[in-house]
Amino acid sequence: MALNKLKYNSLNLTPAANKAIGFDSDADALEATLSGGSMTFIKKLTASSSSTLSFVDGSSDVVLDSTYKEYIFIFTNIHPSPSGNAHFLFNLSADTGSNYNVTKTTTAFHARHDEGDGDTTLSYSTSSDLAQSTAFQQLTTEVTFPIATNADEHLCGTLHLFNPSSTTFVKHFISETLNYSSTYSTSNFIAGYGNTTSAVDAVQFKMTSGNIDAGTITLYGIN
Repeated sequence: MALNKLKYNSLNLTPAANKAIGFDSDADALEATLSGGSMTFIKKLTASSSSTLSFVDGSSDVVLDSTYKEYIFIFTNIHPSPSGNAHFLFNLSADTGSNYNVTKTTTAFHARHDEGDGDTTLSYSTSSDLAQSTAFQQLTTEVTFPIATNADEHLCGTLHLFNPSSTTFVKHFISETLNYSSTYSTSNFIAGYGNTTSAVDAVQFKMTSGNIDAGTITLYGIN
């Protein structure tokens, strides 16, 4: 059936508690339901030549517990310090930030495109994968194209962390970031899990070298 008319007068916005948008259906109208959770602001950290940015449950109004089943970290204009090119990393803690060393297994791939249309790549980034490793996970996947120190080079994107407080299941996460480096734009995709059934109660971000010179990371809980 071709879509040729949307019956806007049949739009039904249900109460927020139901988290749904519905459309009446007939021969000419779109039938759809969008369901999902609402995002609740928790904490924003702003980098200023920061060696690390850490979100610790119970510290400085941070919530990272069973209140929400999903947490999302949003990265905005992350920029490394002038000391050199760097990759953006994260790790998990199961002891309130005393140690960021949760064992992780991940897979990574990237899509890259240059300004002159001379180079395009869609590829696995095996050098960014972790296999039962406690190391920090790169959120920028392309080894030869980290975030550089030029004023127009930066990173943005998200990290989703699911059920961090579970004491039954491992801790799954998904990240999608975009960084502009030199003449290249690179989309980075990471999926994996922290191999622990202990509650994860802290998350830390840093660069492979130098500081996080500027940018923000904002944490939301999703109902």
